[in-house]
Amino acid sequence: MAQQYPGDYGEDTRPGIDAARLWAGGVATAVVAALVAVVGLLIARGIFDVPVLAPKGDGLWGKASTPTYAISAAAVALLATGLMHLLSVATPAPGQFFGWIMVLVTAIAVVLPLTLTVGMEAKIATAAINLVIGLVIASLVSSMAASARTLHRRKRSSRAEPPPPTRQWPEGPTTYYDR
Repeated sequence: MAQQYPGDYGEDTRPGIDAARLWAGGVATAVVAALVAVVGLLIARGIFDVPVLAPKGDGLWGKASTPTYAISAAAVALLATGLMHLLSVATPAPGQFFGWIMVLVTAIAVVLPLTLTVGMEAKIATAAINLVIGLVIASLVSSMAASARTLHRRKRSSRAEPPPPTRQWPEGPTTYYDR
C-alpha cells in the first residue's frame, strides 16, 4: 500500500535506492578496504615482523601477497555493496539484515585464522586485520546506503477517484462510563 501524507491525494510514494550513488560509494569503499588491508599488513609485517597469511609454508590462503589480500578486501566490499543493493530493493528493514550478515561474516573472518596451525602472532594479526576490514566495510556500505535512499513519487492516474470523505456519525456514543 502506498504511503499517504495528509492532503496528498494525487500521488503515491514508496522508498527506493539511487543505484548509481550506492555503487559509487561501494567502489570508494572497495578502495578504502584495500588500503586498510595494505596498512594492516605493513604494520604487522613491517613493524612487528609478524607473518600474516604467509607463514613459512603455505597458509590457508597459500602464499598470499599484499596485493592479493588488498584485492580480496576490495572484492568483499563490492560483494557487500551488491548485498546491500539486493536487500534494499527486496526486504523490509534492509539495514538490520545487512548488519547481521556483516557481523556474522566478519566473525567468520576473525575466527578462521585463529583455527590455523601457525604461530599465535600470525593468528592474532590476521584476525585483527580481518576485524578492521569487516568493520570498515560494514560501516561505510551502511552509511552509503542510507545516503542513497530515495523516495520515489508516482502520480496517480487522472481517472482514479479521490478517497472518500471522512464519515460523519449522526449521533454521539450510546454508552457512557461513570468513574
